[in-house]
Amino acid sequence: MSSIDAIAGKPRILTGDTPTGQLHLGHWVGSVKRRVELQHSHDCYFIIANMHAYTTRLAKSEDIRRDSIAIVRDYLAMGIDPEKTTIFLQSEIPAIAELTFLFAMLLPFNRVMRNPTLKTEIEVKGLGESYSFGFPLYAVGQTADILAFRPVGVPVGEDQVPHLELTREVARRFNQIFCGVDEHAEDEDHSKLGGVFPIPHADVGVVGRLAGIDGINKMSKSLNNAIFVADDAKEVEKKVKKIFTGRQSPTEPGDINNVLFQYVRTFIKDEARVKELEEKYAKGDNIGDGHVKLEVAAAINELLAPMRERRAKYEGRDDLVLEILKAGCERANKVAEATLERVKAHANLVHWPRHVRYV
Repeated sequence: MSSIDAIAGKPRILTGDTPTGQLHLGHWVGSVKRRVELQHSHDCYFIIANMHAYTTRLAKSEDIRRDSIAIVRDYLAMGIDPEKTTIFLQSEIPAIAELTFLFAMLLPFNRVMRNPTLKTEIEVKGLGESYSFGFPLYAVGQTADILAFRPVGVPVGEDQVPHLELTREVARRFNQIFCGVDEHAEDEDHSKLGGVFPIPHADVGVVGRLAGIDGINKMSKSLNNAIFVADDAKEVEKKVKKIFTGRQSPTEPGDINNVLFQYVRTFIKDEARVKELEEKYAKGDNIGDGHVKLEVAAAINELLAPMRERRAKYEGRDDLVLEILKAGCERANKVAEATLERVKAHANLVHWPRHVRYV
């Protein structure tokens, strides 16, 4: 088995996060929960995309470094095991930057700018026309983040699926231009037909998009509507109480499709209890929002309790986190360099052996 094939025959996955602050419940239900499950059956690579953070926080490099470490701490608290997975920093994998430059040649500029996720970020962040060239380039960079590791799947939240489609297009186009794969070939056949890249599929969590406690927008730190995995029990209760439904009375029939009941179905494990709450709420059977919120908060705190215990080991111990990242970067570089070697060979870019020191 070659060095870039998944270990022990396990299929490989790649996913990760841009360090913009601590992780919240939206990250958990949208992607991280799935990662924790997959680490037992897959060869898992989790990228901290710290270079992407510079697209909008260029003058805050110290914050980006702090947030990169904080995300790893959240990973560990949430149950990601560094002995079973590879956690690494994007900035320490030089092959990603080389692949980004090459992949930019495979995508028309207007195709990149049509990416709906990119358009949304420009609008939500109020960038107007003032964003750097690096901002749209990060959409291309994400394709390199993924394809450097040749995964078969990418656990993502619902909003990241358009980014993955761009990645799939790059993989197909490279395989067609440089590897002779027929343009009509099925995605699942690209590797066996000689393509360097498998065409990765999206692995969306059961809850693709968790609403924030404002009841309107997706949960987000920047919108101040998030429940963080690092929040203590009292803070969780305080935030859950803020969930707005517009319902006035416990005898008023309620809408079980509101944000409060998205939380009920997402976090309360007892399916019979969920059904009972839905029935009583829909009928206005003397059940108030406050009571439902208490049950939701209790369920969330039950979920977070073991995470708080795991987190305690790493609080104030950046050295332990950096050791995990250093080991992960060494493993990740070996895989990414092997991928780059194959890419450059197919694209006639090899002139002499390349040597990269991993750490």
